[in-house]
Amino acid sequence: MFKPLPIFVGLRYTRTKRRNRFISFISFVSIIGIVLGITALITVVSVMNGFTKEVRERILGVASHVVVSSAAHGLDNWHALPQRLSAYPEVVGVAPFVSAEGMLSANGAVSGTLIRGIDPALEVQVSDVGSKMLVGDMHSLRAGDFNIVLGAELANTLGLRVGDKVTLVTPQAAVTPVGIMPRLKRFTVSGVFEIGVREFDGALAMVHLDDAAKLFLAPGQISGIRLQLHDIFDAPYMTHKLVNDLPLGYLVNDWTRQYSNFFQALRTEKAVMFIIVALVVVVAVFNIVSTLVMAVEDKRADIAILRTLGASPGTIMKIFVVQGTMIGSIGTLIGVVCGILLASNVETIVPAIESMLNTKFMPPDVYYISELPSEVQAKDVISAAVLSFCASVVATLYPAWRASRTQPAEALRYE
Repeated sequence: MFKPLPIFVGLRYTRTKRRNRFISFISFVSIIGIVLGITALITVVSVMNGFTKEVRERILGVASHVVVSSAAHGLDNWHALPQRLSAYPEVVGVAPFVSAEGMLSANGAVSGTLIRGIDPALEVQVSDVGSKMLVGDMHSLRAGDFNIVLGAELANTLGLRVGDKVTLVTPQAAVTPVGIMPRLKRFTVSGVFEIGVREFDGALAMVHLDDAAKLFLAPGQISGIRLQLHDIFDAPYMTHKLVNDLPLGYLVNDWTRQYSNFFQALRTEKAVMFIIVALVVVVAVFNIVSTLVMAVEDKRADIAILRTLGASPGTIMKIFVVQGTMIGSIGTLIGVVCGILLASNVETIVPAIESMLNTKFMPPDVYYISELPSEVQAKDVISAAVLSFCASVVATLYPAWRASRTQPAEALRYE
């Protein structure tokens, strides 16, 4: 016998057929419970990771990684600034923009909108809108043509298609012989895009940079400059760097600040979901307690014999710790494998189930994302496995301690 006694006996108790089949059944149920709990935990957390990643990519496909603007109303004499910002190695794209609020009116419908003036040649460096066009082309925005590109939901709300006319009402007022009147301008719809985020599809409209500057009474002036970075998670570092490098009067903001509440809510939701599903794992793991308690009662005579042969209470305790830990480890290992397989294929499995049931679990008119994305991360798998293993060890302590308290004479009295 080359193994230490507690490991040898504990493993033997685990793999041998018991006289009491009910104990074997409880052990099997414990393993199945751990497998299902770990599988659910890894799958849920992976779906949350995928959801966060998908939403972040969609938002940052339109929003900016970093924005440089002015503490005043807008940026004047800005033409040398893009070249200066492009010199940073973290920056891969630079584009000026004009941002203002307005109201679009067409076909008897009115909708508030965010107007963004862009340079189509530079916009492709900092956003994915050009690749999300349903109809038309971003390059249809030419200075002086007064064309406009709308989000898909905004276009549907106003009943517009490419080639239709839409009236833009700006907050600035014009003084006329009949009094102060709002400034109006007719635009031609030249494209429709769909990002998949209601915030942009239902409220964003894009026009040429020069047209926006003229319309909002700020020719030659821009609202700011948008930066695209190699790594989106370098945004806080880049913001800090620009604040120190640029002269006073500039404001620097990044996506981690602009959308901090939203992504913090997602992180909180992920943590809460992890805790809730982890409780299922813990409940399954603590079935080991009942398994070992019955095993201890079943093995009282064996324990007494080991004690009379010189085994210490600590040795007896270690035997049952090994047995319970082995049950938990088997369930954890199988659960991790099943969880990774399910989480890696959830994007295929869920559409198949939806097709079979002829339903949609996540309607696109309700949720940001109508599919279930998934991203398996090693740290989540390790966390789930460590949680299950540690809970398995803790669950063995009371039954093992109870076994170690067995008195040989008392146990053998009726044998």
